[in-house]
Amino acid sequence: MAAYRELYVSGQLEERVARARAVLSDCQLCPRCCRVDRLHGETGTCRTAAESSVSSYGPHFGEEAPLVGQYGSGTIFFTHCNLRCMFCQNYSISQLGEGKVVTTGEIAKIMLALQQRGCHNINLVTPTHVVPQIMEAIHIAAGLGLSIPLIYNCGGYESVETLKLLDGIIDIYMPDMKYSDEMNARRFSGVKDYPAVNRAAVKEMHRQVGDLQIDERGVARRGLLIRHLVLPNGIAGTEGVVRFIADEISPQTYLNIMAQYYPANRVYKIPMLSRPLRNEEFNEAVNLARKYGLERLDGMRPRSMAIKRG
Repeated sequence: MAAYRELYVSGQLEERVARARAVLSDCQLCPRCCRVDRLHGETGTCRTAAESSVSSYGPHFGEEAPLVGQYGSGTIFFTHCNLRCMFCQNYSISQLGEGKVVTTGEIAKIMLALQQRGCHNINLVTPTHVVPQIMEAIHIAAGLGLSIPLIYNCGGYESVETLKLLDGIIDIYMPDMKYSDEMNARRFSGVKDYPAVNRAAVKEMHRQVGDLQIDERGVARRGLLIRHLVLPNGIAGTEGVVRFIADEISPQTYLNIMAQYYPANRVYKIPMLSRPLRNEEFNEAVNLARKYGLERLDGMRPRSMAIKRG
């Protein structure tokens, strides 16, 4: 049974929704702390007021293998984002606002439709800035029979206090760990203190759900799955990321080291990011993960023995 069912039955989910909704009047949902009154139409960096927007939804077969299973991951792509990544490959959604305003009731209907289609989970893509709206939709959908796991699929720039509101609601956390260098995060994603904020958030996520648990069908049921997009010229600081995961999260962390970087959005004039990733850069990132003892790598066969750290 998905985690949120117990909170729904006990009445605690409704109380959590009220607490989350109240935050919108002086918004501090994410570490930007814009302090705007979203309930009365004000918007901050995420350019979202009281209602959320959705760009698309449906079964997704391009996610990590444990999320896709046989019938797909039920993705809901929310419009806008609290990051400003210059290389975002979905910038028409995250930064240009492509999407349609939806009520929480409509989001609940989408969740139920995805469950009806056989999706193994509800995959909430870029949810950070619309947590209260999502929680309200979950409450509505749970009352109408929603029971499959919920995935929080985010950029990793999260408030620990907001994550605590989600404790017992989210089954699978899937954050990015984009950078280990603060200056690169500031320059290329427009946020300060990304590594420190990101690491505190990932620790909280792991505290809530632990390592990724996969059932006999190969489908994820609960736990933490981390994504790390390898950037050209070492900009992502992969070694710092994988060392942190191994030392401070868990050597059993399920990690997707992603090779799909290509120049997009505003990076064509930035020499360090204006070319696709090279094979040797990706291979080096995988070897670094294994050097630090991480073997649960998406799409990779585990080796019998990791390279000894020296």
